[in-house]
Amino acid sequence: MNEEKSESRRAVKLPPYPGLEKVHRANLRLLKEIDRICRKYKISYMLDSGTLLGAVRHEGFIPWDDDVDLAFTRANYEMFLKVAPRELPEGMSLLRPEEIRGGKVFYDFTTRVIYDNSRVHEDNEQMQFYEGKLNHLWVDLFVLDELPDSGWAASAVRLFQTPLYGLAMGHRYRLDFSKYQGKELAAVKFLSAVGKCLPMKGIFALQRRFSLLFDSGKHGKLYASNYQPDFLYVTWEKAWAEKTSQVEFEGRSLMAPADPDG
Repeated sequence: MNEEKSESRRAVKLPPYPGLEKVHRANLRLLKEIDRICRKYKISYMLDSGTLLGAVRHEGFIPWDDDVDLAFTRANYEMFLKVAPRELPEGMSLLRPEEIRGGKVFYDFTTRVIYDNSRVHEDNEQMQFYEGKLNHLWVDLFVLDELPDSGWAASAVRLFQTPLYGLAMGHRYRLDFSKYQGKELAAVKFLSAVGKCLPMKGIFALQRRFSLLFDSGKHGKLYASNYQPDFLYVTWEKAWAEKTSQVEFEGRSLMAPADPDG
């Protein structure tokens, strides 16, 4: 069985898609700096989503992937937010969602480390609406908060996060309603209309307060409270995040969950 598992996890190196070589190099620079800062201050992070999958399958980037995803437990996340602004080198910056236009607009609830010397879109009206801060390559920083042990209570937590996101969408540059149908379309239209009448700073504060509500240290499951609604179903066992493992990623040793397969 151990041999079978080892064989299934053997990395397969594939060349990046044409045009993504520079993207991967820039993303790797971001990763190296984040890893340096975290090791300096004894902060634990974990490769997440496609980035973790790439580490296991390819010992690096998935060839067609163009971003990086990291996850932090709440305490590690808050510590990183404190030290990153002074530790990141010139050309990189920490972007918290509530800092765009003074917290009066919304893109999503995800904090990012930005590669300032990059452009991924034309300088259009939408990019100007967000002060150009989203027109860069970045690393997504997801924060893991606790879920109640009861299944119905955990579902209620996720259910409450979803309309909060809908309210915040009222402060986006523009909504493309053609992406939605039926009840989902009606909900997005209603929530975004109501949210537009509410101060975005208040929605940010409410989302944060609710995300922290169950962080007592007593619960055994976690979720990324700043994910988009369609990924809120993802559930972590706390044991996966209490300790980290080391995985090879583009020639470096980076942090991953204690059980990457899990």
